[in-house]
Amino acid sequence: MRMYDIILNKREGKKLTTKEIEYFVDNYIKGAIPDYQAASLLMAIFLNGLSKKETIDLTYSMAKSGEIIDLSCIQGVKVDKHSTGGVGDKTTLIVGPIVASCGIPFAKMSGRSLGHTGGTIDKLESIDGFKVNLSKEDFIKNVNKNKISIISQSQDIAPADKKLYALRDVTATVDSLPLIASSIMSKKLASGSDAILLDVKVGNGAFMKKLDEAIELAEIMVEIGQANGKPTIALITDMNQPLGKAIGNSVEVAEAIDTLVGEGPDDLNRLCTIISAYMLLLSGVSKSLTEAKIMVKNAVKQGSAIKKFEQFVCSQGGHIDIDNFRAQSADHIVPIISNKSGYIHTIDTYGIGMSVKSLGAGRDKKEDPINYSVGLVLNKKVGDCIKQGDILGNVYSNDKAKAENAINSIINCIRIDNIKPVPTKLIYGLVDEHGYKVIE
Repeated sequence: MRMYDIILNKREGKKLTTKEIEYFVDNYIKGAIPDYQAASLLMAIFLNGLSKKETIDLTYSMAKSGEIIDLSCIQGVKVDKHSTGGVGDKTTLIVGPIVASCGIPFAKMSGRSLGHTGGTIDKLESIDGFKVNLSKEDFIKNVNKNKISIISQSQDIAPADKKLYALRDVTATVDSLPLIASSIMSKKLASGSDAILLDVKVGNGAFMKKLDEAIELAEIMVEIGQANGKPTIALITDMNQPLGKAIGNSVEVAEAIDTLVGEGPDDLNRLCTIISAYMLLLSGVSKSLTEAKIMVKNAVKQGSAIKKFEQFVCSQGGHIDIDNFRAQSADHIVPIISNKSGYIHTIDTYGIGMSVKSLGAGRDKKEDPINYSVGLVLNKKVGDCIKQGDILGNVYSNDKAKAENAINSIINCIRIDNIKPVPTKLIYGLVDEHGYKVIE
């Protein structure tokens, strides 16, 4: 078998066999296939696509390129949850304790921020003493004891994805649905879960800008999960404005705590409720969505969810006073003043994310340091009526000049109009083994 022939086949639009895909992944990882040939195949895939079978074969080959985590010694149905990335998306910090308090083992490996989106691991590391690197034995022990543990993703998980993504990033082949799907799902398959809940973001702050693209990506990923024996569903959710109010690291932890005690922003609370409810359905703990929602709301109302969060943090070395928790103190808290009156018509969510990143809350490279105390609390949403001089939110910064630059950028990201906009949906629909359907 020759790599030249594999490239030629895909260039001509032919379907690759399972053995051809396995040959490519195995030999690229070993270094037997040079980058220039791998890049040629990626571009051929970008231009001609992959069939569903090819995508499933590529995903599985990438998953087995490294360690497949065995979580069979954890009792119960393990349901993994993954978001395709957004601004202000701290749902894992909320959903994990909720479902764990309902009896679902939540054993999750999460990533760090890159680009305009935040990372769960960075948010957790903003908690004093919290350890994101545990041995596999301690990780499993914590889940069996507390029903929850969240750790940093192992470097041994799907190494083919890491190597291929770095190549895609410099060859303009990132925006390919089968390559995106295989990248995400190879890590999910290798992480050892029994079932998978996907939160596929769509909008100006997401990787998928259009609803039909988000649905197509969700359908591919659901089919991959189902084909590998893992019940999988995907929610299509909005990212045309930041989720909740807080964007950053420590400020998002504070908002997650507020939400776990029933005092969080409405959109964040609603999304976490529906994600948690569907995870209960996937696990078999609940038999109906109505029953699942009641269980989720009771976990928050009765205090079991916030107790589980505290237990989880303490079990991984974190020091936290739930009753008196405050975001890490920044040197400067600067208000954002509206320069006009009207309705907030649109928010450039990508621009907001990049503005917060410029304060030091995010990174360009994985090695870059993070400033946990900086961020943004944006108190207004699309559709809100505001007056000139109103405070739209506050920027948290340790550098006054950076704060002023961020404020100017944020103001430019918020379009104010005299006409009230048509409200957008928070949750567009759901994809399962039967396809896409609109949900309320």
